[in-house]
Amino acid sequence: MTILCVRFQLPPTREAALPGLLGLLEDFTPVVQALPPDAALADLRGAERYFGRDAVELASVIRVRALAHHGVDCVIGAGPGPMLARVALGEARPGVTCAVPEDAVPGFLADKPVAALPGVGAATARTLCEYGLDTLGLVAAAPLSTLQRLVGVKAGRELREKAGGVDRGRVVPNGVSRSLATERPFTRDELDPDRHRRALLSAAEELGARLRALDKVCRTLALTVRYADRSSTTRSRTLKEPTAHSAALTRAAYGMYEALGLQRARVRAVALRAEGLDPAEQASYQLTFDPLDEKARRIEEVADRARAKFGPHAVMPGSLAA
Repeated sequence: MTILCVRFQLPPTREAALPGLLGLLEDFTPVVQALPPDAALADLRGAERYFGRDAVELASVIRVRALAHHGVDCVIGAGPGPMLARVALGEARPGVTCAVPEDAVPGFLADKPVAALPGVGAATARTLCEYGLDTLGLVAAAPLSTLQRLVGVKAGRELREKAGGVDRGRVVPNGVSRSLATERPFTRDELDPDRHRRALLSAAEELGARLRALDKVCRTLALTVRYADRSSTTRSRTLKEPTAHSAALTRAAYGMYEALGLQRARVRAVALRAEGLDPAEQASYQLTFDPLDEKARRIEEVADRARAKFGPHAVMPGSLAA
């Protein structure tokens, strides 16, 4: 076990603490890959030899230091590769590292649902389940030709390898991109798609207002949907042009949500993240002769001035006021 997947239990208001927490991991290894908004991968192959401790022991030290220096708890999964560490993270709990020994990988994966595999979205999982391939053990035992017919040639080959425990991924060191994020948790696990969309609208409105207040635009929008079983799905979309326009952010968020094809999914929270921030004065956008778009932007400017004077809830879409 040489790879850790660490999820820091950061509330949305403390997302700025992630760089410092990544620095904590870098005290053990320089090979750290940020997974915004709250997670990271760390390759401990050199650290195990240097400190004379295995990955699980080092994970305990990391957890204690995160609590002592940052007041942040974390959950940690450990495995021989990045994909396996991320799957193990789904089984981890605060204070207990879930570790997958290399010789136990097939048995660990066999009973897992196909959606537990990173990169398998709701649509792919639904297709596989329709043909009775609802666990990773069944997927690993299925003929390659069958999987390729269901999900495509390249995807089928990769899916069969991963379900069998073959992890060809690696940790790629990076930094936290300049970004803003907001999350909308539900008071109870929510099944209603209309409530999901209202939460996305509220989050997009907030992100747009925050970007405009900072005179920033974003190039990419990421959506994270967290489910009742503690799993999550993340999708990102590069926008047609850098923007801080709430309507454009809302359209992108709705598009990613619809593409997930969720049906009766018990959703615990939705989160939006604006990435690739640039100064607004350096951005350019396509001129339009649509009077409705120009009117919406002028209304947005007036609404921003009202919020600045009377508070963030002074002006909001009518669907959110109910």
